[in-house]
Amino acid sequence: MRGSAKTGAAVLLACCLAAVGAWPLTVAAQAPSASPAAAQPSSEDDATLIIVAVDDAPEALPGAGTSPRAHYRRSAGYAGSVRAAAAAAALAQQHRLQEQAFWHIGPLQLRCMVYRVAPGADRSAVLVELERDARVRLAQAVNRFDTFADPAHSAGAVPVDEPYNDPYLGLQRGFAAMDTAEAQRWSRGRGVRVALIDTGIDAAHPDLQGRVAGQRDFAGIDHPASATERHGTQMAGVIAAGANNGVGIVGMAPQAQLLAYRACWAAGEPAGAARCNSFTLAKALVAAITADADVINLSLGGPADPLLQRLAEHAMKRGAIVVGAVPPSGSLDGFPIGVPGVLAVDGAEQRAPRVGVLAAPGRDVLTLVPGGHYDFASGSSLAAAHVSGAIALLRELDPGLRADTARAWLQRAAAIDGMPMDVCAAVRRLRAAARCGHNDVTRRSIETPREADLPRHTTANPGHGTHLQPSPVSVPVNLQESPK
Repeated sequence: MRGSAKTGAAVLLACCLAAVGAWPLTVAAQAPSASPAAAQPSSEDDATLIIVAVDDAPEALPGAGTSPRAHYRRSAGYAGSVRAAAAAAALAQQHRLQEQAFWHIGPLQLRCMVYRVAPGADRSAVLVELERDARVRLAQAVNRFDTFADPAHSAGAVPVDEPYNDPYLGLQRGFAAMDTAEAQRWSRGRGVRVALIDTGIDAAHPDLQGRVAGQRDFAGIDHPASATERHGTQMAGVIAAGANNGVGIVGMAPQAQLLAYRACWAAGEPAGAARCNSFTLAKALVAAITADADVINLSLGGPADPLLQRLAEHAMKRGAIVVGAVPPSGSLDGFPIGVPGVLAVDGAEQRAPRVGVLAAPGRDVLTLVPGGHYDFASGSSLAAAHVSGAIALLRELDPGLRADTARAWLQRAAAIDGMPMDVCAAVRRLRAAARCGHNDVTRRSIETPREADLPRHTTANPGHGTHLQPSPVSVPVNLQESPK
């Protein structure tokens, strides 16, 4: 295989840029149509998929008197040269591969393919063979990634000092424990673009009105959005649910702009579980980079992935802060949290505090679910979403904020088991007048859920925690512009 590792990274990045470059950012929930050349490969069994790149040098146009029809593939709008197509076909035949998708990258003179290895073939052995092939510029596996959220039961209500009119705020124990209300007196994430790479979201949810700046679907027709997809909507609620709209809950950054990129799909049990792969995540990451996202939320995880690592590094180099979730095993390897510079986040209630890992609420978190409803969920996915929202608050005040600075500010000086990050203390670094610590809840850990504390307007929904309908209870107080 020719070229250095650095060249290979450029190849991968170029492949992904080409894959998404023709799809404009829209607020439509439907997936953009794709040509047969760029069709979404079926990923029911990701263990059989690989990504390969070969040279694709331009060919001379036909001379006078020759038939242009014979050379139609060399014309603009066609996917690369005959030579590259022949090389791809030869590789497929020699290595018993089935091409699923491909892209031509003119500026770098490359063609990228997604192949499926032959039934019964060892993918690792095939990749080794391809890496030795002089025609191949890059070869890697298409990896699988999973989200980290589970259904949970409700937490008891706590008093909140700030005059919000969102009726379920008292059930957001983590919101109070992080002193978020005081932090939101100074910032609510206005103008900060948060890319949510996840399942699809319910953009019509009453608590997301005006918060979704764009949606794109990269999971393809093989995994159409379904009513069982909850994870993306859950994360969207934690990050940016509206404040003082008289319904539901309050997000961490209720004036941030969400860029919802569907790269994951429902994976069955447990309810709300979702799955993604290298192919879909790469396209979503490039979309986030192209959109100049300030924060990229990745509430998911899987093995180390060269392609995704290079894309995350590229995003961070351009100024984005990337947030990832610690898997249930607690391992800090793999993608995304194994990438240097990515903020690793775990549930504050999950395990003892660790150096370099941010702790945020991750148990019995009240958030949104599709259909305009509310429910409780647990997992480091929720914790990561809390951190993404907190960083949006900080980035409104300091658009040039670096990830290492944000981590230092959000990490508690004295780590306490079960205690989440202190968002207000981080905001006070930029607004010294913030009155942090005046709420007693911020000085103790998140309590064990108490079913008896549930408000009377909740109804049981077996298997999915507690299902909440919008409550008519409200206090007509509006939160005005944050002081600067």
